[in-house]
Amino acid sequence: MPHALTAAAAGFGTGLSLIVAIGAQNAFVLRQGIRREALLPVVAICALSDATLITLGVAGVGAVVVAWPSALTAIALTGGVFLLGYGGLAARRVFRPSVSALRVEAGSAGSRRRAVLTCLAMTWLNPHVYLDTVFLLGSVAADRGPLRWTFGLGAALASLCWFVALGFGARLLSGFLARPSAWRVLDGLIAATMIALGATLVAGA
Repeated sequence: MPHALTAAAAGFGTGLSLIVAIGAQNAFVLRQGIRREALLPVVAICALSDATLITLGVAGVGAVVVAWPSALTAIALTGGVFLLGYGGLAARRVFRPSVSALRVEAGSAGSRRRAVLTCLAMTWLNPHVYLDTVFLLGSVAADRGPLRWTFGLGAALASLCWFVALGFGARLLSGFLARPSAWRVLDGLIAATMIALGATLVAGA
């Protein structure tokens, strides 16, 4: 039992160290949390997607995918173009903020649908997600031998805790972001993050 707890704790710490890094997915969850728009499905998509990918990594799928590097190249190009487009939209909000975009409200069914689709694309078209979960966590888990699934469970739990904390904790910033100028700063940071990551992916592909 102590060995299982140690493996789970190691998985939790390793997973958290990879997830907490600032990236496209975290920036999107943060913005949705502040806007209080489609937050529960967005958090669920991120956590369940990570759990699925971590499971694939622990099962050894990463080693199989390496045999088809063209698949990662295609994902990198598609994801890079998507992030550049999303970054461009965020940059446009900086210079042309709309009143509706600055209000913190529940949002319409259409906006929730867009948020869900954007979250799915942000997650599954980002090759860094595969590198972190399928390859890196899968490789570390393999060293745990029979406890690799316990390690993976700890990593999946870290993902769930992080996205819940990030999404629902973002509401604490709603008072500060009641000012339009604060939203422009946030959108500027999101635009810079998305464009930089997108350009890196396209250039690397």
